[in-house]
Amino acid sequence: MATLYEPWNLLTQLQRELERKHELGGGTAEGASATSEWAPAVDIKEEPERYVLLADLPGVSPADINISMENGILTLSGEKETEARSQREGYKRVERHFGSFHRRFSLPDTVDAEGISARCASGVLEIVIPKKSPLQPKKIVVAGE
Repeated sequence: MATLYEPWNLLTQLQRELERKHELGGGTAEGASATSEWAPAVDIKEEPERYVLLADLPGVSPADINISMENGILTLSGEKETEARSQREGYKRVERHFGSFHRRFSLPDTVDAEGISARCASGVLEIVIPKKSPLQPKKIVVAGE
């Protein structure tokens, strides 16, 4: 069976790893692995009145997810418990991730930090980040004498 050589897959993998290290704040492999054992895949969508962040967290209990917002940085962290396996014999490949995870996202000044909400269903975490209402122009009346 022939394997197709796809150079873009290698480039995409490298880009993901570099982004992961940058988001984790670790410039080295040791710094990144000390902070997080894996990083969930995340999609971010901008809508007219909000941002929606979707994170793949299959097998992670909502009680094990931590979300915080400080100084314009949204932090998503938690832990996925390992499955109890007395032996790894018989496994030919293990791709599912277990252990702690940590992702950080810089948010623009236009977000309403007080209105952030989150819910988790079917292994997908949805974080809704509303935008601040645009300031309306104010007419200033000039008083006479």
